[in-house]
Amino acid sequence: MARLLLPEDSAQEISELIDGLLSVLFESLPRRDQRNWARVYLNGLVRTAGKKTVRNIAGAGAGASSVEQSLQQFIGKSPWDWTPVRRSLAQYLEHAARPPLAWVVRPMVVEKAGDRSVGVARQFVPQLGRTANCQQASGIWLASDEAGFPVEWTLTLPEPWTREPLRRRHAGIPDTARSLTPAQDAVHAVQRMAATWRLQRRPVVMEVANGDLPWTAGSLALHDIPFVLKVDGSLPVSFSGGGRHRCGPQTAPAAELIDTLRPLSSRRRVVEWTRDGRTESVVTLLTSASVLTAPGEDRTAPAPPAPLLLVGAWSEAALLPSEFWITNIGDRPLSQLFLLAKLADRVSRDFTGTCEPVGVRDFEGRSFRGWHHHATLVSVAHAAALLGAHGRTRDRTGEAHPAPARPAALRAMARPPAFRPAAPPALPPRPFVPGQARHECVR
Repeated sequence: MARLLLPEDSAQEISELIDGLLSVLFESLPRRDQRNWARVYLNGLVRTAGKKTVRNIAGAGAGASSVEQSLQQFIGKSPWDWTPVRRSLAQYLEHAARPPLAWVVRPMVVEKAGDRSVGVARQFVPQLGRTANCQQASGIWLASDEAGFPVEWTLTLPEPWTREPLRRRHAGIPDTARSLTPAQDAVHAVQRMAATWRLQRRPVVMEVANGDLPWTAGSLALHDIPFVLKVDGSLPVSFSGGGRHRCGPQTAPAAELIDTLRPLSSRRRVVEWTRDGRTESVVTLLTSASVLTAPGEDRTAPAPPAPLLLVGAWSEAALLPSEFWITNIGDRPLSQLFLLAKLADRVSRDFTGTCEPVGVRDFEGRSFRGWHHHATLVSVAHAAALLGAHGRTRDRTGEAHPAPARPAALRAMARPPAFRPAAPPALPPRPFVPGQARHECVR
């Protein structure tokens, strides 16, 4: 895994941005010494070589032991609330960076050797395709075609961590915490963001297992949250018969339905888009069908109130469709839905290129509170590194400007407007352009 190594001038610029962010994002911390230790930890995340543990951040010089002890107290035991910091970060990024086009849910798996770190258990992990001794977490990212920023985190707690009183007490797990699936944890976090964070509501992009889809789609739809959910081609879907199928309601795997529609030129679209920032374009073919997801046998979640759209994609050279999404957004061209879904790739690049280097996987403590404190500070360090490395931010017009250095300027940008619409639009107004050079045509 890559480790962040910044030139001195860039590190200094990021440190200045951190100083400004502290006055805005950490206003909820009641004591000055807490904000001072937040500054030490944040600078350590972006400037310390190697693994970003408390010991490494504290260093090896004179007084290192005292610094380490204070940082351990600040991260693992200090009772400051991380939610206001994350909310302030999200509000700040809506103004200081390119406005997000989606909230992307990205899972994170951290394999561990022991069993004492909070949330660790032997469990099957779909992302790994095997059973592992690990933590499972999710980040909710504000994503545009230009950058992705994590602003909220969930840590999934397997049953032993919520059922066993001794383990629960030693890890400081709140009485309200429950054992849910990673998808359920992430959806609940999205619902809280939509309800209480005073953000412009954006479509949620995430990958879900077939068994989690009915509950996930129903829960998001129940809160009027638009979504684009990546699914497996084996997902059973219900649809009105047509093409090679007899008339009437039918159920078939998603891949089979898309393959049936693929030869129909009237249903096929082509999108040309730029991948990984390269200049060459990638051509992808798309088609769609109105469907209802078939409910799982052991699921009692509410069904979506309206038919959904199944979108399938394949490359020009491929014989079969390879990617599938379920969405409740029915008033946008397929090319826009596809490019929206591909913001997950943007997030993956920023996770690997910035979030991992600033230490998102490196927390070694045993407390639930400590894990969330570390994840919160990593989010701020990620934002500072991404915004400050080149010393520039962008406003809503896309114009580049020097990164604000004075706390007063940052505070003015971070505070939300005095008035926000009671029901913010679910999607940005047209034109909706989440990618670079691209077009849509009919074949």
